[in-house]
Order: sequence, then structure tokens, then C-alpha cells
Amino acid sequence: MLLVSLAVYALIGLMPGDPIDLMLRADPHLTAADVVRLKTLEGLDRPLLERWLRWLGRLLSGDRGYSRLYSVPVSEILLPRLGSTLLLTGTAFVLGMALALPAGAWAAARAGRAVDHVAGAVTFAGISVPTFWLALVLILLFAVELGWLPASGQPEPGAGPLASARHLVLPVATLTLAEAASLTRFVRAAVLETLGEPFIRTARAMGVGPLRVLLRHALRPAMLPVVTVLALEAGSLLSGALVVETVFARLGMGRLIYDAIMGNDYNLALAGLLLATLATALCNLAADLAYARLDPRITLDAR
Repeated sequence: MLLVSLAVYALIGLMPGDPIDLMLRADPHLTAADVVRLKTLEGLDRPLLERWLRWLGRLLSGDRGYSRLYSVPVSEILLPRLGSTLLLTGTAFVLGMALALPAGAWAAARAGRAVDHVAGAVTFAGISVPTFWLALVLILLFAVELGWLPASGQPEPGAGPLASARHLVLPVATLTLAEAASLTRFVRAAVLETLGEPFIRTARAMGVGPLRVLLRHALRPAMLPVVTVLALEAGSLLSGALVVETVFARLGMGRLIYDAIMGNDYNLALAGLLLATLATALCNLAADLAYARLDPRITLDAR
């Protein structure tokens, strides 16, 4: 976390201009003396490492600072956007897993047959299609032509649960299709490799049925590499989906972090990126713990 915060702070600090320079462009009445005074007040005249250490000290004391772009404390703008992103990406993640696990397992069990070829073609198309293009196609079809759903992914303030859910359908569908296509290929490859193991042949020789072999004996050990992929995918949930949020004009973490970086909003950009980093680390820890539950050969014993 410390290394990531230092790297992000340094990269933002090396970008052309700083908040005071941007303020000078917006207000031509500021004089050179005002610029020097403001830079001294904000500590922008000090070395980059010293500024990072000062920011780190304030963070450890519970002070996340103010957002320069929104003129409010970072928490006030970060928490609502975080909730919006979790609702969008979390729903798409769960639905994508619900589609990918049975589809990938069934395609592996029918390897080389028509079902496998169809699943391969569909997942290949899902991975190849750009997300922004898929989002625009869904908007043109369901919002413009049919008029069933709103084109925007952001409900009006004070909208009820039903209205909010209607605005969520198209962005969730876009992310779900992209997520399911990628995960299905991982699940198929993992299950197909497991089906060639000696213990699977032993189970079949003992008369175990194909469905029981797939669900009871093959799927659980095949989940080990899939869990690794899921942990990486889950860790990226908090960083938002910039493309989808932009196309559907939805206020989320992806757009927030992008605007904060481009606007030299140090406090907001660092808070968002560190939150995403922490989520990724915790999800990888959860994946390590899940390995021991999925495979009895793996133990968490310190010895």
C-alpha cells in the first residue's frame, strides 16, 4: 500500500501543472504573488517526497483531505460513488459467475461436440467485442428502437427502487456479458484439464455417472485456477468500470478516479486508487484461504 501510494503520488506530481497552475488559468485576476503564496500554503513548493510524507501523516491521523475538484471532504464524494460502483460491478460479477460456471463446465464435459463449439464461438465473440461498442448496441436496440429501457445508467435523484433498477439493466447487462465470456473460457479449460486426471478415470471405472463425476469429482479441484482469476476480477470491482460508466453517464468510481487524476486532485485520486489496491490484496488473501477449502492436499498449517 505504501509503495502504491508513493508511485501514484509521484506520477500525479510529475504531470504537467499543479492545482495552483490550473487555478491560475481559470482566474486571470490572480497575480504571480498570489500563486507563490498559494503554493507555499499548499506545500507545493516543497520536494515531492516531503509532500508525500506530509500527506501520509495526515492520512494515518484520519484526515483524508479535501477534494479540489468538488470542494468537499474526500469521504463525502467517495462513499456515494463507491456504493454506486459496488451495485453495478458487484451485480454484474455475480451474474457473470452464475452464467460462466455451468456453461464452462458443460462445454468441457461435451468437449469437441456441437455444444462445445457453440460455447467457444459465443465466448470468443464476447471477448473480442469492445465493451463500448456492445454498450452502444444495447442502447440503440433497447432504448432507442424498442424504448423498453432508459439509455442513461444514472437514475434521477429521489427515484424509487423500480426506476433505479430499470436504469441499471443495460450497464449491468453489458458488464455481465463481457465478464461471463471471459470466465467461461477459464472454467472450461480448468474443468477439461481436471477431467483427464487419473482419479477421474478411477471414478468412471467404479461406475460413477457422468453428471456426478462432473459435479462431485471434477468441478471442485478445477476451481483452483478459476478462484485465482475471480480474486483478480473481484479486486478490480472497486476501481469501477470507466468505459461503461462513461457510456451510460453513471456516476461511479471509474469516472471519479479518472477525473481526479486528470484534474490533479491528489487526495481524491489517492483515496480511490488505494481503496482499489486494498480490495485487490484482500481478495487475493481470500483466494489463498479458499484453496485450502477446495483442495484437501493444501493446508494452512504453518509447519
